[in-house]
Amino acid sequence: MKTGLIKKVLVLAMSLLLVVAAAGCGGGEKKDAAASKISVKFSHVVAETTPKGQAALKFKEVLEKSGQFEVKVFPSSQLYGDKEELEALKANNVQLIAPSVTKLVGFVPAFQLVDMPFLFKSDQAAYNFYDGPKGQELMNTLKPQGMLGLGWWPNGSKHFTNSKKPLKTPDDFKGLKFRTQSGGVLDEQFKALGAGSQTMAFGEVYQALNNKTVDGQENTYNNIDTQKYAEVQKYMTVSSHGRLDYVVLTNTKFWDSMTPDQQKLFSDAMKEASAYERTLADELNAKSLETLKNSGKLEFYTLTDADRAAFEKAMQPVYDKYTDVIGKDYIEAARNSK
Repeated sequence: MKTGLIKKVLVLAMSLLLVVAAAGCGGGEKKDAAASKISVKFSHVVAETTPKGQAALKFKEVLEKSGQFEVKVFPSSQLYGDKEELEALKANNVQLIAPSVTKLVGFVPAFQLVDMPFLFKSDQAAYNFYDGPKGQELMNTLKPQGMLGLGWWPNGSKHFTNSKKPLKTPDDFKGLKFRTQSGGVLDEQFKALGAGSQTMAFGEVYQALNNKTVDGQENTYNNIDTQKYAEVQKYMTVSSHGRLDYVVLTNTKFWDSMTPDQQKLFSDAMKEASAYERTLADELNAKSLETLKNSGKLEFYTLTDADRAAFEKAMQPVYDKYTDVIGKDYIEAARNSK
């Protein structure tokens, strides 16, 4: 009986060990499955409610459906600000950022293309350039810097406002002073019109317009609306003369670490998010234009085709100076885009 009891105890003990082992293996499989997902950090500097913020969340939603990725989005400079995010990407501390195109000019001067005045005929012309061979080529010029462009996320066309008088012809700009977000092309633009310019931070513009440090500025409908410039400006010229757009970038080492199938999942998710972003940006600008018109605070003037031709002629000195810097092939592709 003693021997039988021992056998029963041994059988029971072995059974328990098998159960524990099986449970342990099951937990390990779950843990390994979670650990095997590719971690992606997407850092940007604007609010989640903006087109860029919403598109970043759309990208997360689409990519995570594959079951192979875990995407964490950090909006509103939670991880890095404008100045730090590019270096963070190059160090692979984050895998995605979406900086303003003007932030890339220091790496590749050709990105000044978006600042060239009266270059794109319409928003759609800009989108077609971005999606075309030259736009894709321009994104890829950042590879030597350890960055790869994945998509263009438009913010919108720029328009002029000022507090002095209607701006209908190039001569109307003479003697006025405008705020710019950067020098270079934008300074030359106003110089060609006989106007002055002053570079200042976005957050300082309202006060500068209010105290007459500058007479006017250039921006998208949505920025003009949300920054309440109509309170301190009187005239608006619908000119669509330049652009404020973003480029979504990833780290090249991170990209190369993925399999071709994973890269395709990544690219497909970015395409869907990019289309979503453009729709949101277009809708937001259209809504802001209506808000500005309904406010009754601004006097509007929309440039005619003849007006635009006069401005294009006035801007020739800017093209003489920057075409070789940017690249004649890029300029011509953008100009011929429809």
